[in-house]
Amino acid sequence: MVLSGLDVLIEKNFDILKGSNVGLLVNQASVDSKLRHAVDIFAQEKSFSLKALFGPQHGLDGHTQDNMIEWNGYEDKKLSLPVYSLYGEVRQPSDEMLKGIDTVVIDLPDIGARYYTFLWTSLLMLEKCCQLGIRVVVLDRPNPINGMSIEGPVLKTGFESFVGLYNIPIRHGMTMGELLFMMYKEKGLSGKFIVVTMKNWKRNMWFDDTKLPWVMPSPNMPTLDTAIVYPGMCLVEGTTISEGRGTTRPFELFGAPYFSSEILAESLKNVDGLVFRKASFQPSFQKHVGKVCFGGQLHVIDRNAFESVFTTLKIFETIFKNWADEFSWKQPPYEYEYNKLPIDILFGSDEPRKALESGEKAEDLRKSWISEETAFRKRRQDFLMY
Repeated sequence: MVLSGLDVLIEKNFDILKGSNVGLLVNQASVDSKLRHAVDIFAQEKSFSLKALFGPQHGLDGHTQDNMIEWNGYEDKKLSLPVYSLYGEVRQPSDEMLKGIDTVVIDLPDIGARYYTFLWTSLLMLEKCCQLGIRVVVLDRPNPINGMSIEGPVLKTGFESFVGLYNIPIRHGMTMGELLFMMYKEKGLSGKFIVVTMKNWKRNMWFDDTKLPWVMPSPNMPTLDTAIVYPGMCLVEGTTISEGRGTTRPFELFGAPYFSSEILAESLKNVDGLVFRKASFQPSFQKHVGKVCFGGQLHVIDRNAFESVFTTLKIFETIFKNWADEFSWKQPPYEYEYNKLPIDILFGSDEPRKALESGEKAEDLRKSWISEETAFRKRRQDFLMY
């Protein structure tokens, strides 16, 4: 079985934390292999002092459902500790929040796609700690959709946002520890930075290969199946069609009241690794709430052959061919960006959107960023830990 960074830290009796005043950045999925939560484990340990807790988007307990739903900090009365929100008034901790802390431990899951905001919360924490001379310890976790596959364009300068603050592709094939190490080095940050690496994790592993327990890393990421389609299907957030929020299968289901499931089925019938099943659904919240949406569900039957970003491009191509008059891109604000279109900051530039609007085929668009994927694969080599 794979041991996460948290499991390894426990196995080593918290040796690197002894005598420290610790701040802990976690959420509900920060558990060990026995499903014990990091907060409970740290609070019971006597070799260091736990001084404060920090939580990312959706809250320390994953209680807020949607994007741009902020949460406020509070006091954990049981532990008599402050809980600071990094998805509210601020997204980077203040000097005051970190007062009296000499080590910040980051133990957050990632989902393998650039848009997932926990990476950017962690980066902003790392940058702040480097400024203040506070040591950062990252407890690494698996990339649930494997550490090999890379998909999509690299984010371009000028399109940074809270769904992408650094020039990496949509699907990066790295772990949280590797990504933060890469940004630490490439940005020239200074300060003490440690990654507690996993044991027995191999790059070709999917999450269910690790034998670790799956805890929903966010409210709309219920299963590994969701994570597999997410790198492409999160792009649907940048449109007015439903990405399945308000159903029990977000990102796997998608649709709109004006779609034809038959047309979609025909266009997606030859996508590698995929069976598209026609489906209708009625979202209970978010887009098209209470309306019947026609579309389908993505059933991935060969996850090693399936390309999520390309699949979503095929969906967009089909939309522009058949429903261009009814379709529209979602307007800002989106994840604290108030000017640029959400689809542009998700893609990482406005080029893919413009190409789709001009009628470019999904296959040609995919080919256009192969060189970027290749360059990133080479660039990341210096920072891989497994």
